[in-house]
Amino acid sequence: MQQRTLGSTGLQVSRLGLGTMTWGRDTDEHEARDELIAYAEAGGTLVDTAAGYTDGDSERLIGTLIGDVVSRDEIVLATKAGISRRSGERVTDTSRGYLLPTLDASLRRLGVDHVDLWQVHVWSDRTPLEETLTALDAAVTSGRASYVGISNYGGWQTAQAATWQRAVPGRATLASTQVEYSLLNRAVEREVLPACDALGLGVLPWSPLGRGVLTGKYRGGTPSDSRGASQVFAGFVNAYLDDSSARIVDSVARAAEGLGWTPLEVALVWVRDRPGVTAPIVGARTAHQLRGSLDIEDKELPPELIAALDDVSHATRGAV
Repeated sequence: MQQRTLGSTGLQVSRLGLGTMTWGRDTDEHEARDELIAYAEAGGTLVDTAAGYTDGDSERLIGTLIGDVVSRDEIVLATKAGISRRSGERVTDTSRGYLLPTLDASLRRLGVDHVDLWQVHVWSDRTPLEETLTALDAAVTSGRASYVGISNYGGWQTAQAATWQRAVPGRATLASTQVEYSLLNRAVEREVLPACDALGLGVLPWSPLGRGVLTGKYRGGTPSDSRGASQVFAGFVNAYLDDSSARIVDSVARAAEGLGWTPLEVALVWVRDRPGVTAPIVGARTAHQLRGSLDIEDKELPPELIAALDDVSHATRGAV
């Protein structure tokens, strides 16, 4: 798998990342092992998790596989902090006093002394940005993280954070941002992507398959074994089961039929090759599902199909 440089840093990552949000809940240890094996055999290196994924079980599961399935130096290990589910409710906390102990807990669960990329999972108005960013500085200077980034920041938030870190020598410059980006959600094209281009941040799109909708699996209804049928993810998926999304999904399906590809491959290649994108983060419940995303290395969309897909998705959810 081709390697790409993450933003303006020297960190190399595969151009397709492995997401582990469901590991430890919907994805058990056997499927997780098979996923990591398949991903590594395909040349993938970027493994992304978060302290808040399945209450830390995602990190624990990854920790059991490092040194067994892959060696530590074969992967670029990324995690995030700032979101938890204390007492069953989603809580955001980006204070330095919360972030740094969360990083320490992540390292214990992962069984490593440092992560390659540590990211603030979400913006919070409750904590001054400069305090949040001092946690990133501390992580790098202490050796607990090699690089740092942000996630789910808006355009002005991204620009402010990146500029703050560049303003004073010795601060940990931001390597990347993680944002939702797909044919069903192109809002980041308005401000986030230009900010990243101007300030040297790599872009790691999450949900590049439009929360699974772009695979076409929901065209005839909601499969009983899909995320759209689960209590946890139903609302997350249903947001994209509208008429506007359906038109885009139909166009993706037609493009796939003409190319002899799957709709998944069309949607994923489109995101992977967008200007500024470093590596889409692909999550799968099973190894079988993941393998469907790994067979795109040599695929490129014809320019006329890119233009057609751009046109049909242009007006969706904030695209410019």
